[in-house]
Amino acid sequence: MNEGQLDNQTMTAPGPATAREILARAEALQRTMDVAFRDKIVESIYTDAEAITSRVVRQQGSRYAHLDQRIDRIVTSKVWGLPLMFVLLAGVFWVTIVGANYPSALLASFLFWVEDHGAALFAGAGLPWWVTGFLWHGVYRGLAWVVSVMLPPMAIFFPIFTILEDLGYLPRVAFNIDHLFKKAGAHGKQALTMSMGLGCNAAGVIACRIIDSPRERLIAILTNNFMPCNGRWPTLIMLATLFVAAAFPPSLAAIAAAGSLVLIVVIGGLMTLLVSALLSRTVLKGEASSFTLELPPYRRPNVLRVLYTSIIDRTLFVLWRAVVMAAPSGGAIWLLSNLQVSGQSLTDWTSGWLNPAGHAVGLDGVILLAYIIAIPANEIVVPTILMAYTSAGRMVEIDNLAQLQHLLVGQHGWTLMTAISLMLFSLLHNPCSTTIWTVYQETKSTRWAVVSGLLPLAIAFLLLFILNQGIRVFGLI
Repeated sequence: MNEGQLDNQTMTAPGPATAREILARAEALQRTMDVAFRDKIVESIYTDAEAITSRVVRQQGSRYAHLDQRIDRIVTSKVWGLPLMFVLLAGVFWVTIVGANYPSALLASFLFWVEDHGAALFAGAGLPWWVTGFLWHGVYRGLAWVVSVMLPPMAIFFPIFTILEDLGYLPRVAFNIDHLFKKAGAHGKQALTMSMGLGCNAAGVIACRIIDSPRERLIAILTNNFMPCNGRWPTLIMLATLFVAAAFPPSLAAIAAAGSLVLIVVIGGLMTLLVSALLSRTVLKGEASSFTLELPPYRRPNVLRVLYTSIIDRTLFVLWRAVVMAAPSGGAIWLLSNLQVSGQSLTDWTSGWLNPAGHAVGLDGVILLAYIIAIPANEIVVPTILMAYTSAGRMVEIDNLAQLQHLLVGQHGWTLMTAISLMLFSLLHNPCSTTIWTVYQETKSTRWAVVSGLLPLAIAFLLLFILNQGIRVFGLI
């Protein structure tokens, strides 16, 4: 090629304006095409690949005789896929909740034993009562509560989750509900981040890294809070046991309580889809990216990888963040309970001021105060409520269900509507400070971190206000 030919080719090459015109034309044509055109393209590629394979590869027997494919015909079935997913989810909940009860109780007994002896040591040394109370009955007790409630469920849930991930089942979950997220303008991989959020929302936010599209990753981050993390389970389990199970015969009580918890998760999933659709059509408007999921083969989980990923990367990482965030909360609870103004504690003053807002959404001021204090860690909501109701100077727990029911129902007027409202509020309210901080770390944006905290809280108050006012107007309960 001589110099003249090179100059001629350089002069006739498309310029920036031509490239913009081509892209604009491609975008205009894309809007006129069927929304499933990407699926058709991928399907045609795999059809051609299968045709080529059938020519050059010989195999004995039917390819559907393989174990993986026989399992997938059930696991990814339009009929059995989703029911199987819900049954497996209920089983994971049952194992996590039942399995965590005993180690959680033992860990709490040990940590509170340390608290009693530490407080006695401080008192014996002649330190002022408020130093002992603030450090041991405030800061330390809050940390002990978070560790004893959070650690055992995470140590069970995350290994199970990692085993399902290693086994190859989680991509099948994404496959089963991908069409729902596609209709919502979100990414199918959001199903996996939602599943991680069931253990911890902060871990679910971190898991959103698997979504390549920045817009769809942000949608997944902002909606992960609608999956109830293990910090909310103590509140949900208490309500399911006291109010849902009590409405059924003893033989069906446990099933009814477990069913109500699964229903809460389903409602959380529906809210995720609804808010994702709202965001994708407004402030985060854009076209859904293509999601071609090639299902991996089923494989035997790697034990060392499961242990490292679930314990080091997930359990201890998330627990450390929660512990750091929970330390100020325990001190704040002690101060509110022990500092008095005109003969009343700051807890009584603050909860009384919050009462009108609480009653408007079916709750009361004590419950709202407990959720404000528990922003660092949802695990301390129930102990804080009981502390305020019993006028104790520190967080307390009541193990006897009859005494608990008498305190909540008999003395403070809780009803079935209170339980329903609190279950929904526990599901929909703002994420904990650990999750909000994680959102900031993942997005590097203060604005989106604030939105992640205020958006679910606004939705919770709006829905509960409409629900409770509507029920009062029509007298349904």
